[in-house]
Amino acid sequence: MTEKKSKYLYGPVPSRRLGRSLGVDIIPLKTCTLNCIYCQLGRTPNTTVERKDYAPIADVLAELQQRLAQGLQADYITIGGSGEPTLHSRLGELVDGIKKITDIPVAILTNGTLLYRPDVRKDCAKADVVAPSLDGGDEQAFATVNRPHPDITIEKLIAGLCKFRDEYPGRIWLEVFLIEGFNTEIDQIKKLKAAIERIRPDKVHLNTAVRPTAELGVEKVAREKLQRIAEQLSPQCEVIADFVSAHCGPVTGDRAQTVLSMLKRRPCSPQDVSLSLGISREEASAYLSRLEKQGVVCSEKKGAILFYRIL
Repeated sequence: MTEKKSKYLYGPVPSRRLGRSLGVDIIPLKTCTLNCIYCQLGRTPNTTVERKDYAPIADVLAELQQRLAQGLQADYITIGGSGEPTLHSRLGELVDGIKKITDIPVAILTNGTLLYRPDVRKDCAKADVVAPSLDGGDEQAFATVNRPHPDITIEKLIAGLCKFRDEYPGRIWLEVFLIEGFNTEIDQIKKLKAAIERIRPDKVHLNTAVRPTAELGVEKVAREKLQRIAEQLSPQCEVIADFVSAHCGPVTGDRAQTVLSMLKRRPCSPQDVSLSLGISREEASAYLSRLEKQGVVCSEKKGAILFYRIL
């Protein structure tokens, strides 16, 4: 029997925060409330705050049921992917459906911009882990780095995160993405620290631009500097950039299709593909080179690392 190709699932992939993570992608590519300069998927053509039924939940759950029947091994089922997942109006229904068919914990990767809305907080509260973002301590940094929809302000974002913390007993893992020269000045770090103290997350994860980004000139922060900033921000803060992990185990089915599914969500290096598929780096490089020769993907260097992205 031929394995049905996944439309909404990808991975499991090695996650810097979540171990072996099976991705669930329920939003069209670059449908988002933000147009971040560091996004790995390129620019957002038109930001939006309108929630819609973007993907049929029954189809998503059917795909997951199939993967579970094939012996899925994952540490988390992670709702994220190509756009902002809280824009899906049936997000809570999806989480409920996942929990009915598996005990694997559910995580939601969100930029947090819609948590000021009670319906979004209610949906997200069904997950085991919610991982929102905060990349600026004031309106200027937020506007420069995240380029939000006009309805979203930094205070609206922070107030929504605070309200969610008040209501949600689960784990909040706040990601702070730093870009050299944009949000790394002393005053910004102080403002970020103050916002983090208001939000009271369980963990703070510090990240930087190690992959190709939407805009040119987005430079990563040196690891030593990241570590110093982490110590300034919070005792619960840790650097998660340059993640290295054991592989996720061998992937069955069409490996080339699996690689393409990964590249649709983020640029990947041969090392990323090797770890995800449980194959050698040489074999991963061969897959990527073949796809590049076919004109399906292109390659780009970020520092000393070669990344591949889908065309």
